Amino acid sequence: MDAEALETFLAVHRERGFSNAARKLLRTQPAISRRISLLEEELGVPLFERAAQGPVLSQAGHALLPYAERALAALMDAKNAVIALKSAKAGAISLAVVGTLASTPLSAAFKAFAKGHPAVDLRLRTATSAEVSDLVRRGDAALGLRYEEDVLADLDCELIAREPLAVICAKDHRLAGRSVSGLGDLRRERWLAFPEIPGRREISAAHVFSLFLAQGLDIDWIGVDSLTAQKRLVEAGFGLALMEQSAIADELKARSLRTIAVRSLKATRRIMLVTRKGGYLSGATQELIKLLRKSYKH
Repeated sequence: MDAEALETFLAVHRERGFSNAARKLLRTQPAISRRISLLEEELGVPLFERAAQGPVLSQAGHALLPYAERALAALMDAKNAVIALKSAKAGAISLAVVGTLASTPLSAAFKAFAKGHPAVDLRLRTATSAEVSDLVRRGDAALGLRYEEDVLADLDCELIAREPLAVICAKDHRLAGRSVSGLGDLRRERWLAFPEIPGRREISAAHVFSLFLAQGLDIDWIGVDSLTAQKRLVEAGFGLALMEQSAIADELKARSLRTIAVRSLKATRRIMLVTRKGGYLSGATQELIKLLRKSYKH
């Protein structure tokens, strides 16, 4: 089992097919099929199963996946470590962030970093919190910014800030721009939140529900698996939602959404800096981490 075999295995899985993997790796489809066949012969088990939507991982494939990702990530670390010897001020850094975190603190960190490291190619990718963790874990990103801690054993999560949550409503809601004493005043409202989805490491409606349940209150809620859809439904007067302030900055500026101040509510979301446990961090990457800590601290 070599790096090429693992790379081919991951490409077929991530690109959802042998032909797509061939295009990704700039090889022929027969070459991809042959490489997977040799790997399966070596391991003595099939790694993929045929399905209507294309090849899917077999039980053995699922078992191999995390090890293949870590192995290639370690090889990438080795390459980056050697490249870094040439210059601590050059190279590339990939950062994965939740889209709503690409705001003022991040811009300040980038500006300061670019000034001190003009030759470093800083690459930004936006994703969900779960996707940020996956990108860092498999080495596609050197570090990430996400909401809440990930419990995966091969990741290190550092709390760098807390972001306040706000109750949002339609601009013509009877309580728009006003304040209430507590969540009990909103218990008869319909609430929108992310549904609970098994296996997805995202903050769901459970976060909202726990705030009410702590006060012995029950609420009417509807699961909506899209942040944008939630905001549009709130704008239409379909219900209320609890969101990070950065997620609604544009709508508040345009006054298409309003907030309801809840005087007793002190809810926040933790912003976590994510790195791969034991992964190589270049000098430039460590400098970026320091700048991110400083920017979010203020």
